[in-house]
Amino acid sequence: MSSSCSHTIHRDRSHHGWNNAFRPAITIAPGESVAFETVDASGGQLSPDSSVADVANLDFEKVNPVTGPVYVDGAEPGDALKVTLLAFEPSGWGWTANIPGFGLLADQFPEPALHLWSYDEGSLAPALYGPGGRVPLKPFCGTIGVAPAEAGLQSIVPPRRVGGNMDSRDVAAGTELYLPVEVAGALFSVGDTHAAQGDGEVCGTAIESPMGVAARFELVKQAKLDFPRFTTPGPVSRHFDEKGYEVTTGIGPDLMTGARAAVGGMIDLLTGRHGLSAVEAYMLCSVAADLRISEIVDQPNWVVSLYFPRLVFD
Repeated sequence: MSSSCSHTIHRDRSHHGWNNAFRPAITIAPGESVAFETVDASGGQLSPDSSVADVANLDFEKVNPVTGPVYVDGAEPGDALKVTLLAFEPSGWGWTANIPGFGLLADQFPEPALHLWSYDEGSLAPALYGPGGRVPLKPFCGTIGVAPAEAGLQSIVPPRRVGGNMDSRDVAAGTELYLPVEVAGALFSVGDTHAAQGDGEVCGTAIESPMGVAARFELVKQAKLDFPRFTTPGPVSRHFDEKGYEVTTGIGPDLMTGARAAVGGMIDLLTGRHGLSAVEAYMLCSVAADLRISEIVDQPNWVVSLYFPRLVFD
Protein backbone atom coordinates (compact mmCIF):
# COMPACT_ATOMS: atom_id res chain seq x y z
CA MET A 1 0.00 0.00 0.00
CA SER A 2 2.78 2.43 0.91
CA SER A 3 4.36 2.01 -2.54
CA SER A 4 1.28 3.62 -4.14
CA CYS A 5 1.47 6.72 -1.90
CA SER A 6 3.68 9.78 -2.10
CA HIS A 7 4.78 9.45 1.53
CA THR A 8 4.75 7.00 4.46
CA ILE A 9 4.51 7.79 8.18
CA HIS A 10 5.49 4.91 10.44
CA ARG A 11 3.80 4.04 13.73
CA ASP A 12 6.65 5.51 15.77
CA ARG A 13 5.39 8.98 14.75
CA SER A 14 2.22 8.61 16.81
CA HIS A 15 1.15 11.08 19.48
CA HIS A 16 -1.42 11.37 22.28
CA GLY A 17 -3.90 14.23 22.34
CA TRP A 18 -4.30 17.18 19.97
CA ASN A 19 -1.87 20.07 20.09
CA ASN A 20 -1.34 22.66 17.36
CA ALA A 21 2.25 23.04 18.59
CA PHE A 22 3.20 19.46 17.64
CA ARG A 23 5.99 19.33 15.06
CA PRO A 24 4.70 17.93 11.75
CA ALA A 25 5.87 14.44 10.81
CA ILE A 26 5.87 15.53 7.15
CA THR A 27 4.81 18.44 4.94
CA ILE A 28 2.90 17.71 1.75
CA ALA A 29 1.32 19.60 -1.14
CA PRO A 30 -2.41 19.33 -1.92
CA GLY A 31 -3.04 16.35 -4.15
CA GLU A 32 -0.43 14.13 -2.52
CA SER A 33 -1.18 10.87 -0.71
CA VAL A 34 0.17 9.41 2.52
CA ALA A 35 0.35 5.88 3.93
CA PHE A 36 -0.03 5.79 7.72
CA GLU A 37 0.90 2.98 10.09
CA THR A 38 -1.38 3.09 13.14
CA VAL A 39 -1.17 1.73 16.67
CA ASP A 40 -4.22 0.05 18.22
CA ALA A 41 -6.46 2.09 20.52
CA SER A 42 -4.78 0.73 23.65
CA GLY A 43 -1.50 2.26 22.53
CA GLY A 44 0.12 -1.19 22.42
CA GLN A 45 -0.99 -2.12 25.93
CA LEU A 46 -3.12 -4.99 24.58
CA SER A 47 -1.91 -7.71 22.22
CA PRO A 48 -3.10 -11.06 20.82
CA ASP A 49 -1.71 -12.62 24.01
CA SER A 50 -3.47 -10.32 26.48
CA SER A 51 -5.77 -11.38 29.29
CA VAL A 52 -8.63 -9.62 31.03
CA ALA A 53 -6.16 -8.52 33.73
CA ASP A 54 -4.51 -6.27 31.14
CA VAL A 55 -7.84 -4.44 30.63
CA ALA A 56 -8.07 -3.65 34.32
CA ASN A 57 -4.55 -2.20 34.23
CA LEU A 58 -4.94 0.04 31.17
CA ASP A 59 -3.18 3.40 31.42
CA PHE A 60 -5.64 5.91 29.93
CA GLU A 61 -2.82 8.37 29.27
CA LYS A 62 -1.69 6.01 26.50
CA VAL A 63 -5.00 5.26 24.76
CA ASN A 64 -6.07 6.38 21.28
CA PRO A 65 -2.70 7.34 19.81
CA VAL A 66 -2.85 8.88 16.33
CA THR A 67 -0.19 8.94 13.63
CA GLY A 68 0.98 12.30 12.28
CA PRO A 69 0.58 15.19 12.12
CA VAL A 70 0.68 16.06 8.43
CA TYR A 71 1.17 19.70 7.46
CA VAL A 72 -0.66 20.50 4.21
CA ASP A 73 0.86 23.44 2.36
CA GLY A 74 -1.62 26.28 1.84
CA ALA A 75 -4.19 25.11 4.41
CA GLU A 76 -5.54 28.08 6.34
CA PRO A 77 -8.28 28.64 8.94
CA GLY A 78 -11.66 28.66 7.20
CA ASP A 79 -10.58 26.10 4.60
CA ALA A 80 -11.75 22.49 4.51
CA LEU A 81 -9.28 19.62 4.26
CA LYS A 82 -10.70 17.00 1.91
CA VAL A 83 -9.43 13.55 2.88
CA THR A 84 -10.12 10.70 0.48
CA LEU A 85 -9.60 7.34 2.17
CA LEU A 86 -7.96 5.19 -0.47
CA ALA A 87 -7.33 1.85 1.23
CA PHE A 88 -6.90 -0.03 4.50
CA GLU A 89 -4.33 -2.72 5.28
CA PRO A 90 -5.75 -4.75 8.21
CA SER A 91 -3.52 -6.61 10.65
CA GLY A 92 -5.67 -9.73 11.21
CA TRP A 93 -6.14 -9.28 14.96
CA GLY A 94 -8.09 -7.04 17.27
CA TRP A 95 -9.77 -6.71 20.64
CA THR A 96 -13.06 -5.62 22.17
CA ALA A 97 -13.25 -4.83 25.86
CA ASN A 98 -15.63 -3.77 28.55
CA ILE A 99 -13.57 -1.16 30.39
CA PRO A 100 -14.81 -0.35 33.91
CA GLY A 101 -16.37 3.11 34.08
CA PHE A 102 -16.66 3.42 30.30
CA GLY A 103 -19.57 2.78 27.93
CA LEU A 104 -23.31 3.37 27.76
CA LEU A 105 -24.13 0.78 30.46
CA ALA A 106 -21.03 1.26 32.62
CA ASP A 107 -23.11 1.15 35.80
CA GLN A 108 -24.44 -2.30 34.88
CA PHE A 109 -21.09 -3.79 33.85
CA PRO A 110 -18.47 -2.75 36.43
CA GLU A 111 -16.07 -5.64 35.79
CA PRO A 112 -13.52 -5.78 32.93
CA ALA A 113 -14.06 -8.18 30.04
CA LEU A 114 -12.03 -8.91 26.92
CA HIS A 115 -12.62 -10.63 23.59
CA LEU A 116 -9.63 -11.19 21.30
CA TRP A 117 -10.37 -11.43 17.59
CA SER A 118 -8.50 -13.23 14.82
CA TYR A 119 -9.61 -12.59 11.24
CA ASP A 120 -8.40 -13.09 7.68
CA GLU A 121 -6.88 -9.76 6.66
CA GLY A 122 -7.06 -10.72 2.98
CA SER A 123 -10.63 -11.92 2.55
CA LEU A 124 -12.09 -10.02 5.53
CA ALA A 125 -14.45 -12.95 6.08
CA PRO A 126 -16.79 -12.50 9.05
CA ALA A 127 -14.95 -12.89 12.35
CA LEU A 128 -16.05 -15.59 14.79
CA TYR A 129 -17.63 -14.67 18.12
CA GLY A 130 -18.86 -17.03 20.82
CA PRO A 131 -21.01 -20.03 20.01
CA GLY A 132 -21.95 -19.54 16.36
CA GLY A 133 -21.60 -15.80 15.96
CA ARG A 134 -20.01 -14.31 12.81
CA VAL A 135 -19.46 -10.54 12.62
CA PRO A 136 -19.10 -8.88 9.18
CA LEU A 137 -16.01 -6.71 8.92
CA LYS A 138 -15.71 -3.16 7.63
CA PRO A 139 -12.37 -1.42 8.33
CA PHE A 140 -12.56 2.28 9.12
CA CYS A 141 -10.89 5.11 11.06
CA GLY A 142 -12.29 5.70 14.53
CA THR A 143 -10.19 8.81 15.13
CA ILE A 144 -9.39 11.14 12.25
CA GLY A 145 -9.02 14.89 12.37
CA VAL A 146 -6.96 18.05 12.37
CA ALA A 147 -5.54 20.21 15.16
CA PRO A 148 -7.90 22.55 17.01
CA ALA A 149 -7.18 26.25 17.43
CA GLU A 150 -7.13 26.00 21.23
CA ALA A 151 -3.61 26.26 22.59
CA GLY A 152 -2.00 23.42 24.52
CA LEU A 153 -2.66 19.72 24.77
CA GLN A 154 -6.31 18.76 24.22
CA SER A 155 -7.83 15.39 25.11
CA ILE A 156 -8.25 13.00 22.21
CA VAL A 157 -11.20 11.15 23.78
CA PRO A 158 -14.12 13.45 22.87
CA PRO A 159 -14.88 14.26 19.22
CA ARG A 160 -14.57 17.90 18.21
CA ARG A 161 -15.58 20.40 15.54
CA VAL A 162 -12.36 19.46 13.72
CA GLY A 163 -13.13 15.73 13.79
CA GLY A 164 -11.17 13.47 16.09
CA ASN A 165 -12.71 10.50 17.87
CA MET A 166 -15.92 10.45 15.84
CA ASP A 167 -16.18 6.64 15.60
CA SER A 168 -18.28 6.93 12.44
CA ARG A 169 -18.10 3.50 10.85
CA ASP A 170 -18.72 4.84 7.36
CA VAL A 171 -15.43 6.79 7.32
CA ALA A 172 -14.15 3.80 5.36
CA ALA A 173 -12.44 3.04 2.05
CA GLY A 174 -13.68 5.33 -0.71
CA THR A 175 -15.22 7.89 1.64
CA GLU A 176 -14.43 11.57 1.11
CA LEU A 177 -14.21 13.38 4.45
CA TYR A 178 -14.20 17.17 4.78
CA LEU A 179 -12.66 18.62 7.96
CA PRO A 180 -12.81 22.27 9.09
CA VAL A 181 -9.30 23.74 9.24
CA GLU A 182 -8.53 25.90 12.29
CA VAL A 183 -4.73 26.25 12.12
CA ALA A 184 -2.16 26.78 9.36
CA GLY A 185 -1.27 23.51 7.66
CA ALA A 186 -4.30 21.73 9.16
CA LEU A 187 -2.03 19.26 11.06
CA PHE A 188 -3.89 16.04 10.21
CA SER A 189 -3.56 12.81 12.20
CA VAL A 190 -5.32 9.43 12.13
CA GLY A 191 -5.60 6.32 14.29
CA ASP A 192 -7.98 4.21 16.40
CA THR A 193 -8.66 1.95 13.41
CA HIS A 194 -11.48 -0.58 13.70
CA ALA A 195 -12.24 -3.82 11.86
CA ALA A 196 -15.97 -3.45 12.65
CA GLN A 197 -18.32 -1.40 14.79
CA GLY A 198 -22.02 -0.86 15.23
CA ASP A 199 -23.39 2.68 15.13
CA GLY A 200 -23.17 3.93 18.70
CA GLU A 201 -20.21 1.75 19.83
CA VAL A 202 -22.31 1.13 22.93
CA CYS A 203 -19.77 -0.60 25.19
CA GLY A 204 -17.10 1.96 24.29
CA THR A 205 -14.92 -0.25 22.10
CA ALA A 206 -15.24 -1.75 18.63
CA ILE A 207 -13.01 -4.41 17.06
CA GLU A 208 -9.94 -2.34 17.87
CA SER A 209 -7.36 -3.37 15.28
CA PRO A 210 -4.12 -1.72 14.13
CA MET A 211 -4.03 -1.09 10.36
CA GLY A 212 -2.35 0.74 7.58
CA VAL A 213 -4.36 3.64 6.14
CA ALA A 214 -3.81 5.33 2.79
CA ALA A 215 -5.31 8.77 2.18
CA ARG A 216 -5.14 11.58 -0.38
CA PHE A 217 -5.37 15.25 0.67
CA GLU A 218 -6.89 18.25 -1.11
CA LEU A 219 -8.02 21.71 -0.05
CA VAL A 220 -11.35 23.45 -0.45
CA LYS A 221 -10.52 27.10 0.09
CA GLN A 222 -12.75 29.08 2.47
CA ALA A 223 -15.35 26.32 2.70
CA LYS A 224 -16.26 27.59 6.18
CA LEU A 225 -17.63 24.28 7.43
CA ASP A 226 -19.24 24.29 10.86
CA PHE A 227 -18.57 20.57 11.41
CA PRO A 228 -17.12 17.61 9.49
CA ARG A 229 -19.11 16.07 6.68
CA PHE A 230 -18.46 13.08 4.43
CA THR A 231 -19.61 11.39 1.25
CA THR A 232 -19.73 7.58 1.00
CA PRO A 233 -18.97 5.75 -2.25
CA GLY A 234 -22.06 3.52 -2.09
CA PRO A 235 -24.43 1.64 0.26
CA VAL A 236 -23.29 1.43 3.86
CA SER A 237 -25.22 -1.53 5.32
CA ARG A 238 -25.60 -4.05 2.51
CA HIS A 239 -23.22 -6.52 4.16
CA PHE A 240 -25.36 -6.40 7.34
CA ASP A 241 -28.96 -6.38 6.12
CA GLU A 242 -29.14 -9.52 3.96
CA LYS A 243 -31.21 -11.42 6.54
CA GLY A 244 -32.93 -8.54 8.30
CA TYR A 245 -32.66 -7.33 11.87
CA GLU A 246 -33.88 -7.96 15.37
CA VAL A 247 -34.90 -4.58 16.83
CA THR A 248 -35.42 -3.51 20.42
CA THR A 249 -36.60 -0.06 21.47
CA GLY A 250 -36.57 2.43 24.30
CA ILE A 251 -39.38 5.00 24.52
CA GLY A 252 -39.55 8.05 26.75
CA PRO A 253 -38.70 11.75 27.11
CA ASP A 254 -34.91 11.28 27.37
CA LEU A 255 -32.80 10.00 24.45
CA MET A 256 -30.03 8.63 26.67
CA THR A 257 -32.50 6.70 28.82
CA GLY A 258 -34.13 5.39 25.65
CA ALA A 259 -30.77 4.29 24.25
CA ARG A 260 -29.94 2.42 27.45
CA ALA A 261 -33.33 0.67 27.38
CA ALA A 262 -32.93 -0.34 23.74
CA VAL A 263 -29.48 -1.83 24.39
CA GLY A 264 -30.66 -3.54 27.55
CA GLY A 265 -33.52 -5.13 25.67
CA MET A 266 -31.16 -6.53 23.04
CA ILE A 267 -28.82 -7.90 25.69
CA ASP A 268 -31.77 -9.78 27.20
CA LEU A 269 -32.76 -11.12 23.78
CA LEU A 270 -29.24 -12.31 22.89
CA THR A 271 -28.54 -13.93 26.23
CA GLY A 272 -31.85 -15.79 26.20
CA ARG A 273 -31.63 -16.92 22.58
CA HIS A 274 -27.93 -17.59 21.99
CA GLY A 275 -26.48 -18.53 25.36
CA LEU A 276 -24.16 -15.53 25.66
CA SER A 277 -23.33 -14.00 28.99
CA ALA A 278 -24.67 -10.48 29.49
CA VAL A 279 -21.27 -8.83 29.02
CA GLU A 280 -20.59 -10.93 25.90
CA ALA A 281 -23.91 -9.73 24.45
CA TYR A 282 -23.09 -6.13 25.40
CA MET A 283 -19.72 -6.26 23.59
CA LEU A 284 -21.33 -7.94 20.57
CA CYS A 285 -23.89 -5.13 20.34
CA SER A 286 -21.01 -2.65 20.32
CA VAL A 287 -19.36 -4.22 17.27
CA ALA A 288 -22.41 -5.32 15.27
CA ALA A 289 -25.64 -3.48 16.23
CA ASP A 290 -26.78 -0.01 15.16
CA LEU A 291 -28.31 2.45 17.61
CA ARG A 292 -30.75 4.79 15.85
CA ILE A 293 -33.08 7.62 16.71
CA SER A 294 -36.31 6.40 15.15
CA GLU A 295 -38.52 9.34 16.16
CA ILE A 296 -37.78 12.69 17.79
CA VAL A 297 -40.87 14.79 16.96
CA ASP A 298 -43.83 13.25 18.78
CA GLN A 299 -43.33 14.94 22.12
CA PRO A 300 -43.06 14.28 24.93
CA ASN A 301 -41.67 10.82 24.08
CA TRP A 302 -38.94 9.83 21.62
CA VAL A 303 -38.09 6.39 20.20
CA VAL A 304 -34.57 4.95 20.16
CA SER A 305 -34.03 1.59 18.43
CA LEU A 306 -31.19 -0.92 18.40
CA TYR A 307 -30.89 -2.90 15.15
CA PHE A 308 -29.05 -6.21 15.47
CA PRO A 309 -28.28 -7.98 12.13
CA ARG A 310 -29.74 -11.47 12.07
CA LEU A 311 -26.97 -12.78 9.82
CA VAL A 312 -24.56 -12.76 12.78
CA PHE A 313 -26.20 -15.96 14.01
CA ASP A 314 -28.06 -17.25 10.91
